[in-house]
Formats: sequence, C-alpha cells, structure tokens
Amino acid sequence: MIAPLPPGVPAAAVVPPRRRPYAAVFRALLCAAAVTGIVIDMTVGDPLQVPIYFTIQSNALLALALGWSAHRAWTGRPPLSPRITGGTFLFIAITGLVYHLILANDSSGFSMTGDALSGWRALSNQLLHTVTPIGAALDWFLLTAPGGLLFRYAAQWLLYPAAYFAFALIRGALLSPDAAARYPYPFLDVTAHGYAGIAMNALVLGLAFYALAIGLVALDRVRPDLRRHGNRISPERAGGLK
Repeated sequence: MIAPLPPGVPAAAVVPPRRRPYAAVFRALLCAAAVTGIVIDMTVGDPLQVPIYFTIQSNALLALALGWSAHRAWTGRPPLSPRITGGTFLFIAITGLVYHLILANDSSGFSMTGDALSGWRALSNQLLHTVTPIGAALDWFLLTAPGGLLFRYAAQWLLYPAAYFAFALIRGALLSPDAAARYPYPFLDVTAHGYAGIAMNALVLGLAFYALAIGLVALDRVRPDLRRHGNRISPERAGGLK
C-alpha cells in the first residue's frame, strides 16, 4: 500500500516530472516564426508604428505564451493555465481570420491589398497571418488536453480586443488628419466611415469574436484527446498548452 503524502508536501515533489520534448520543440519553432515576423516588420517598417497593429501584438502575446510553454514542456513542469493559452489562441485566430476574410479579400469593402508585398515584407506577412494562426490551431488540437476552458473565459478574453478598439480610436483622434497609419485598419477609419459606421463595425466584429470564443470553449468540451494515440507527449488530464 502506498503511504499518503505528509501534510503540505505537493505531489510534484515525489512524482517524477514528465518531459514533453516534441511539444516543446514544436512550440519553440512556432515562437521563432512569430518573433521572426515581428523582427522583420520592425526592421523594414517604422518601429514606432509597427507595434500599433493588432497583428503584431497578438503574435507577440503568442510568442510569449509559446516560449513559456515550450520551456515548461521541456523541463516537465505543469502546463500554463488554459485561460492564458486559450486567450492567446483566440487572439491569433482573430488575426488570421480577419486578415484572410476581410483585409486580404477585395470584396469585403475593407481590403488592404492595394500594395503588392514582396521580399521580406511578403515573408513576414505570411508568418504573422498564416503560419502562426495555423500552427497555434495545430498545437491546440494535437498537443493540448481538452476540457480546460470555461464559458466565462469568452467574455474575459474580449476585454483585450475592446481595449485595442478604444486605443485605436483615441490614438487616431489625437493624431493629425495627414498622419501615416492614423487608423491601423480600414474598418476603424473614422474619417472614411464616421463614428456611427465605426460603432457598427465594432458591434459586428465584437459579436463575431464572441461567437468565435464561445465556439472555442464549446469545441474544447467535446473534442477528443488526440494525445492518447501514438507517442504521448504530455501527462493525462493536463490542461492548457504544455
């Protein structure tokens, strides 16, 4: 019979850590992709304007979460909170979906495809809008245990997009009308659409983002634990990115 642990002694003190090298390597590579895209944009663009974009901010948050998760997976430490990892996945999913469905879609009315990208800009564009969202989705589906997300997280996650919306409008109002990148995205351009139009855009996008967050939590409740098959890389029943 196994003796009970003494009071105050955590199970982690006696249970050997289970390292997850495959998850660690994948997350480290995905983190490197996000960092590379950000560095390229900061190098070839205006370093004072690049950070104002939601794309850059969401990729920076993802890189931090993935880097931290990669370290914990490599050393066998417990995974990050699903509240953190689910939020970063939602933000990068918003980045990818908004870009491909709206900004890169000529029929959306808010297209930003007027100037063809080439060279380093084209590379960073693909890394930040396509590679990282797809990689984050694969990480969540294949390397993350299900059942860790709660429905109340959906509203909490939307605080960041709401804060970004307020930041973009306040910044635009404070800048001169001829300032470069006064409004970072066409659907936030008060000059073109007026405050009433921007409020409607924000309402539509906010509802879409909330539906996406709710769908993410709901899917987390029913999706299978794919880590059970093949070569296990994380302990059973763990939550969040590992």
